[in-house]
Amino acid sequence: MRALAEELGVKPTKTLGQNFVHDANTVRRIVVSSGVGRGDTVVEVGPGLGSLTLPLLDAAGRVVAIEIDPVLAGRLPRTVAERAPELAGNLTVVTADAMAVRGADLGSPAPTALVANLPYNISVPVLLHLLAEVPTLRTALVMVQLEVADRLAAPPGSRVYGVPSVKAGFFGTVRRTGTVGRNVFWPVPNVESGLVRIDAYETPPWDLGQAHRRRVFAVADAAFAQRRKTLRAALSGWAGSPADAELALVEADVDPRARGEQLTTADFVRIAEAARRLGIGSARREP
Repeated sequence: MRALAEELGVKPTKTLGQNFVHDANTVRRIVVSSGVGRGDTVVEVGPGLGSLTLPLLDAAGRVVAIEIDPVLAGRLPRTVAERAPELAGNLTVVTADAMAVRGADLGSPAPTALVANLPYNISVPVLLHLLAEVPTLRTALVMVQLEVADRLAAPPGSRVYGVPSVKAGFFGTVRRTGTVGRNVFWPVPNVESGLVRIDAYETPPWDLGQAHRRRVFAVADAAFAQRRKTLRAALSGWAGSPADAELALVEADVDPRARGEQLTTADFVRIAEAARRLGIGSARREP
């Protein structure tokens, strides 16, 4: 892999914002943890040199690789053709920024799983964007910085529970599935990594549509912008006044004296729904 990177003139930390996994056992562990099978179409973000792409192709029916670097995007099909020619027809490469990709860009059949080693600096925005943009995803298994993994999977009341926890929990059940040491990467990073799996709700407990999602996320953003304040105070700007914030909270059966870190995602959903019914907060500006 290092020889291929040198051939292409690729410097992982500068070009990709991420490090390459060079350990075969770790790659196999990621694929097994993802649970993908022949019936799955997998979307992979930042395939780089293809160390994860090849095992995914071997396990899944189809892989759609989103690669922002045109040199790497151009080389990946050739790498697959050289190392696994029988699988080359199952790979689609989309040369694009993962944050700008739309579901329609990923072709048919629509992806059912997301498996990726996400760049540390944009891992949460990319994950949330794809979960929202590709509603056919049944599972997501991502490797992120360990601190981010802890935040995504944190339960209410935890010291690191916050906006990422609430937003990831909007789409499904979130859990940590392991830790990945630094020595499996090239170059060796300064931090540990963690694996996080999200399983979509078999029967969604709430509306997953864009308008509703934006309302819920706006409530979460406001609640955690001022963590030390009660929800009545923290949501006053979002609601328009402390009194309106209290109205929405009482309507949602949430104690106005509570703080954001005490609430579940379901609680934030109820607050957003109550605000919509009462015409409070962002609901005032909706047509």
